[in-house]
Amino acid sequence: MRNTFSFFIIAWLLFAGCNQDYTPKPRGYFRIDLPDHAYQTFDTTFPYRFDYPIYAFISADTSTLAEPYWINIHYPAFQAQLHISFKQVHHNLDDYLRDAHKLVDKHIPKANAITQQAFVNQESTVYGLTFSIKGTEAASPYQFYLTDSLSRFVRGALYFQLVPNNDSLAPVIDFLKEDVDHMIASFRWK
Repeated sequence: MRNTFSFFIIAWLLFAGCNQDYTPKPRGYFRIDLPDHAYQTFDTTFPYRFDYPIYAFISADTSTLAEPYWINIHYPAFQAQLHISFKQVHHNLDDYLRDAHKLVDKHIPKANAITQQAFVNQESTVYGLTFSIKGTEAASPYQFYLTDSLSRFVRGALYFQLVPNNDSLAPVIDFLKEDVDHMIASFRWK
C-alpha cells in the first residue's frame, strides 16, 4: 500500500512538473575578457609613427608582396592582425585611393553594410577614410587609409586568423576598432 502511494505521488509530481513547453536555450559563446586600453608609441626609422596597444606586438611584413615599411600589428589574445602597407606617392595617389576602395569593395558579397568615416588632422597633414564592414562572414571588418595628399600613403586592414563569424566577434571587433581609431588619431608623418 505504501509503495503504491509513493508511486502515485512521484507520478503526480512528474506529471505536474512537465506541463510547460520546453524552450531550449540559445547557443552561447565563450566570455571574452577585454583588457583596458593602454598604448605605447611606435617610433623608429620608419617614415611614420603612431600609438599601438601594449597587448599587441609589431613585426615586419614578410609576405612575398611586402615592401619597405610594411608591418603587421599582432593581437595574440584575439587571433587578429592589422596589416599596414606604406607607399611613396609619385603623382599616383589616385591609383592608391582607387586600389583601397577596390579592396574594400571585394567584401561586398559578404557584407550587410559598409560605412565610411572621414578623418582629417589638418595640423599634422593626415587625411584618410575608415571603412567599417558589417557582415557575419566579412573577412576584414575594419580598413582604412591615410595620406598627406602629396607624397605618402598608408593602408591598413584588420583580419582574424579564424573562420569569420562577426556576430560572435562583435565585442572584439568593436574593441579593436577603438585601438585602430586611436592609432589613426595619433598617426604622424616623419
